[in-house]
Amino acid sequence: MSLNRYKPHVFVLPEDDANRQIANGFLLHPNLNARVIQVLKAAGGWGDVVSKFAKDHVPEMRRYQEERLILLIDFDDQFEHRLPHVNSQIPDDLQERVFVLGVLSEPERLRSNMGKNFEEIGEALANNCADNTNELWEHELLKHNKIELERIISSVKPFLFT
Repeated sequence: MSLNRYKPHVFVLPEDDANRQIANGFLLHPNLNARVIQVLKAAGGWGDVVSKFAKDHVPEMRRYQEERLILLIDFDDQFEHRLPHVNSQIPDDLQERVFVLGVLSEPERLRSNMGKNFEEIGEALANNCADNTNELWEHELLKHNKIELERIISSVKPFLFT
């Protein structure tokens, strides 16, 4: 199904297949409005996410003012360095509509730590968002996302969940 790009919507650009599966699990929430969110093809690496964002998504976001974009990356235990680098690649005029989320290390570590598959993790994260709880978001490998999560909730949640 195609999004109406003139109405509020969100794209998720995952780094790899593991992140794509987590995002797809998020889409399984029963109260999620599937007509306003789309998970894109995996970029291939966190640097590829940044490149694809700059090349393909910056012009599109400037054209479609209702578009939001989540860059879903692995921080590979480099959060203090990687997040500022990625944020520095986001133009000032798009800062409020682009969000950077990810596992502190890598999704595989989160999966083994939790004993759930990627889609189950994504669905649990969606449940937390819809229910205004942070149980899973407070996990050691996810809690660093707190500031971005607060930004996303105010920007995306009003149209994402019914």
